[in-house]
Amino acid sequence: QMRYDKGEIRVKAGAKVKLTLNHTGKMAKEVMGHNFVLLHQGVVPADFAVEAVAAGLANSYVPEHSTDVIVHTITIGGGESTTIEFEAPAAGTYDFICSFPGHVALMKGKFVVE
Repeated sequence: QMRYDKGEIRVKAGAKVKLTLNHTGKMAKEVMGHNFVLLHQGVVPADFAVEAVAAGLANSYVPEHSTDVIVHTITIGGGESTTIEFEAPAAGTYDFICSFPGHVALMKGKFVVE
């Protein structure tokens, strides 16, 4: 259904976060890949997604050295999973998206840091 199973994730500021992304579909990452990209506050998800397309699959649709991204996973295909660990940023509300081309409209959510 091209959606994350959570539209909101809540954590405490400074907490160690372990996030696992599971792709429950069957298509390869080249045609229906998914990732998780946590954006800094103030970054417009749709604008970032336009820039991300140029980065390509080899860079998991995340521009190299982007200052818009706090953390991201690799892009995975059907049946695959990936895990990232990071320290939660400062208190506030952040957007997370899938930056695979065309997915940002449906695959997005809020990362709330308390």
